[in-house]
Amino acid sequence: MDKVTEQLTQWSQTLTDFHLPRWHELPDFDLYMDQVITLLERYIGNLNQNGEDRIITSSMINNYVKLKMIPKPEKKRYNKIHIAYLIAITLLKQVLTIGEVKEGIEYQAHISGLKGAYNMLCDELEKALHTVLAQIQDGDQHNTLLEGMNIENTALKMASLSFASKLVAERIVKLQQEVQTLTEGSHD
Repeated sequence: MDKVTEQLTQWSQTLTDFHLPRWHELPDFDLYMDQVITLLERYIGNLNQNGEDRIITSSMINNYVKLKMIPKPEKKRYNKIHIAYLIAITLLKQVLTIGEVKEGIEYQAHISGLKGAYNMLCDELEKALHTVLAQIQDGDQHNTLLEGMNIENTALKMASLSFASKLVAERIVKLQQEVQTLTEGSHD
């Protein structure tokens, strides 16, 4: 096994048991900003590819409040709703624009409720990670999207898969916006 394959396998094994907290696992008590950042680093910090930069900062959180992507904290304290939004935003902004993330979260929350939308995001992200990790670790050929993946083409396949997924996600968000606009217009 060459060094790249070995390192990729080791990295994939660190994420084998990756788990995002479901709604009922999020804290039922209020937190201050520094506690929120620490908690988010614990939950999703190991997904940070850049190791040096923090996955989330107080400036980012303040910007999300200003952009009305998350509710304002009450007396500088954040709750379960804030944590769920921040996890979703932090993960989704990796493949979508901030505007698309906001619209997508609003749309999915409208359809499934905030709790349902958040839990669905956790489920789907874990499934996607486990599928990719199984491919890396075992050469699992059960997923045709990753068929024929090997160390030489992993980066290309992942970049291609990310692009295709991003393209579909952007299109869905755009279509959802158009349908919502039409629906709102017909109620006027």
